[in-house]
Order: sequence, then C-alpha cells, then structure tokens
Amino acid sequence: MVDSSGSWRDAYKGMSSDNVKGLVLALSSSLFIGASFIVKKKGLKKAGASGLRAGSGGYSYLLEPLWWIGMITMIVGEIANFAAYAFAPAILVTPLGALSIIISASLAHIILQEKLHTFGILGCALCIVGSVTIVLHAPQEQDIDSVLEVWNLATEPAFLFYAAAVVGAAIVLIVQFIPLYGQSHVMVYIGVCSLIGSLSVMSVKALGIALKLTFSGTNQLGYPQTWVFTVIVLMCVITQMNYLNKALDTFNTAVVSPIYYVMFTSLTILASVIMFKVLLVSFFFYTPYMLSCSAAALPFSAFLFTSKQRNTLQTKRLRP
Repeated sequence: MVDSSGSWRDAYKGMSSDNVKGLVLALSSSLFIGASFIVKKKGLKKAGASGLRAGSGGYSYLLEPLWWIGMITMIVGEIANFAAYAFAPAILVTPLGALSIIISASLAHIILQEKLHTFGILGCALCIVGSVTIVLHAPQEQDIDSVLEVWNLATEPAFLFYAAAVVGAAIVLIVQFIPLYGQSHVMVYIGVCSLIGSLSVMSVKALGIALKLTFSGTNQLGYPQTWVFTVIVLMCVITQMNYLNKALDTFNTAVVSPIYYVMFTSLTILASVIMFKVLLVSFFFYTPYMLSCSAAALPFSAFLFTSKQRNTLQTKRLRP
C-alpha cells in the first residue's frame, strides 16, 4: 500500500507546473464541451422540426438560439482547451476529452432519453482508464522559444507527408463517401472531423505557444507564420463544426461522442509524435507498457460504447 501511494505521489511530483496548468484547463474544457453536445443536439432537433435538417444539408440551425447557446458553451470549452495546449503537450491534453464523453453520455441519457446501457457504462470506465494512464505518464514538453521553431517542425518532410495524407483522405471522404454513406455510416462524418481535427490541434498548439510567448514579453505576432497557423486553425475548425453538426443531427449523441473521441485522440497523438519527435523517444522508450494499455483501452472503449447503439439502429432500419 505504501509503495502504491508513493508511486502516485512520485507521478504527480513528476508533472511540471505547466503540465498541471494544462491538466486543469483541459478538465474544465471537457466540462463545457460535454455539456455543449447536448445543448447543440437539442438546438439541431428543434431547428430540424421547422426547416431542413443539418444532416440533409440544411443550415436552419443557424437561426436557432438554443444551438447558439450550445455553440457558445463549446467555444468557452475550446478556449480553455486552446490555453491548455499552450502549457502542456498534446499527448497530455487530448486524451482528457474522455471526461466530455462521460458528461455528454450521462446528460444524453437524462435529457435526450438516449439510453445508456451496460456496455456504455463499461466503455466510459475504459475511456477513463486509458486517459488517466496517458496523463500519469505523459512526457515533459520540450522548451520552445519562438513560433519559428514550431514552423520548422511543421514543415519537415515527415509531418508534411502526414498533413498531405490527412487532407487527401478528408477530400476523398467528402467527395466520394459522404454523398453515398453519410446518412447511414457515422464513421464517414466522424472520419472527416477527426482527420482535420488532428491538424487543427497542431495549429492550435503553435498558435497557443505564440500567444503565450507574446504575453510573456517575446512578441510573436510579427511573424507571418503565426498568422498562417491562425488561418489554418479557422479553416480546420469551420470544417470540423460543419461535419460534426451533420453527425449529431443524424446519429445519437451516445454514438457520435465516443467514436469521435477515440479517432480524434488517436490521430492527434500520431500527429504529435510525428511533429514533436522528442515525444517519440520519451514516451515510447520509458513507458511502452503504459502506452500499450492506454492505446488498447481507448478503441476498445468505443467498440463497447457503441455496440449496443449500433445494434439498436440496425434493428430500427430492418423494421417495416
């Protein structure tokens, strides 16, 4: 017992003050984002009752005040998330989105009457296990003194190849698969959101570092790279929000949230490892076992979380 409690204390002491700040901000972000899913879903349903649904290509939800309340709630959460990336590595911040799944699933069960079954509860527990494991063993972030350093990392061949592959895959999904399978396969909409989301996180990380350095006295706003990252963030976020709205309008929140979380987290960790190469050394060299446990828990949680929902949807489609 002593050894166990000692290891937990050692793990906590091993976190830098910046990592702790990032942890608190990420947890706050998850609270707002988890609640925003429910409010936006209510707004989408209300707007769809009087106009063309978002899932069918409509934008009547833009005139619905309830949707905007949910959007503002999400923006507050994203601002906290944005600040978290300025203090802590993406590998630490992104997995904490598991908390937003617990919140959205619980509220969907209570408010939207989307039933949370035993598999869903087990999936939530596994999401927490995977995320906590990653948090306790997250590496310390390398010191960055200028946005130019981030730009150099982002323009290296490995990350450029990843970015090109992500954009190419997203275009294929949008052009070829969404017209055919968007209304029946949740993975199509979520695939676009997750792929583009991994790039937005890297850009948000760069922009957050630039603002952090600027506020500390080292102005980064004079560099054109800062504004390039800003444009990329805006483009990625607009794309994500568009297809996330379509997914929420078409499928249950209990289906969308966990799949989005797992795909988004996995791709963000991959992008972070490719871009910040030191994370590859520290994270895989010192904690291979912990990473494997976490990586196994996250996708398995999504499978358990959605299996019951998927079966229910399939049963409904088979009914005359």
